[in-house]
Amino acid sequence: MNSFLFNPALSSPAQLWLTILLAGIITYAIRLSFILVFGRWQMPAWLQRALRYVPPAVLSAIILPELLVSDGQLALSFGNARLLAGLIAILVAWRTKNALMTILAGMGALWLFQWLIGIP
Repeated sequence: MNSFLFNPALSSPAQLWLTILLAGIITYAIRLSFILVFGRWQMPAWLQRALRYVPPAVLSAIILPELLVSDGQLALSFGNARLLAGLIAILVAWRTKNALMTILAGMGALWLFQWLIGIP
């Protein structure tokens, strides 16, 4: 295995910049490939319907563990400030359909609940 590309310490600035540059090129190439392929090919209707569920599924997989798990344990109590703030954010998102309002309400609620509960 090439130790230059897989060195976790990245001992020199040149290695770090090369890694960042390669990551950027690879990310750009992956995204460009989808644009080029789907720009010339008509996606079947069943695939378009299925792909509509990808963003909610990915966001749920990222967000739910942060709301429901604390210190490796399931935390479904009023002492879980993240869960309470998440519920408020969900309510605001449902009522307003405004992403900025949802973020502001969720963060404000999180800070308030952390202050009330006494979480640093």
